[in-house]
Amino acid sequence: MIRALYSAASGMNAQQLNVDNIANNLANANTTGYKMRRAQFQDLLYQSMVQPGTAAGSQTVVPTGLQLGLGTRASSNEIIFSPGNFTQTGNPLDVVIQGNGFFQVLLPSGQLAYTRDGSFQLDKNGNIVDSSGNALQPGITIPPNAQNVTIANDGTVSYTLPGQISATQAGQIQIAGFQNPAGLTSIGKNLYQPTDASGDPTVALPGGQEGLGTLLQGYTEQSNVSIVEEFINLIAAQRAYEANSKVVKAADDMYQQVNNLKQ
Repeated sequence: MIRALYSAASGMNAQQLNVDNIANNLANANTTGYKMRRAQFQDLLYQSMVQPGTAAGSQTVVPTGLQLGLGTRASSNEIIFSPGNFTQTGNPLDVVIQGNGFFQVLLPSGQLAYTRDGSFQLDKNGNIVDSSGNALQPGITIPPNAQNVTIANDGTVSYTLPGQISATQAGQIQIAGFQNPAGLTSIGKNLYQPTDASGDPTVALPGGQEGLGTLLQGYTEQSNVSIVEEFINLIAAQRAYEANSKVVKAADDMYQQVNNLKQ
């Protein structure tokens, strides 16, 4: 019965974390470039009362054995990088990546961070920055009197000046790819940083031979959270939590019966 109590308690803790994860997904259902996380669990150690394969006789062995599990634990909440819907904004500096890849921005600490959020603006110096003011890398500057800013599929940023017919190139957006993007660590503000699990970034031009996506101007990528799916997951988590709580109650009732034997 001690095993039942602790196993059920571990199940309740796991489902609480599952609900926390679902709540974060739902909270970011309208966050541009957000990628949902999926909670994953694994079973704990087993107590082997009878090991499978143990000799049952001189010429026979136990076919299945007797093992009692000790519950579950959360192992990870993997980032799911499936694409979100594209929303047209009309802002010429809004860009989405059609396919794999991340934009690169420079943090105030001097480190690079990576994002799928292509909601860009200009700062007071004409530099293209994200919504937090982090400069796009490599840096691209647009003059204050620039007109008709265009961003091509390969990342080339061009503009025209008053009285000019031909366009002037301001630079070219580069994007980064990772061997294991699920291994990136989230640092908030729609930003990720690499880890040993993700590997080092491969930086290239959009649509190149490296397999990275192309760019589309005037759109933003919405969150890939499915509200319906998250509500279904929430109901399942609630029912699992309730079932584990009933196991705790049943084990407690059994202990009560044992304690009353001496009376």
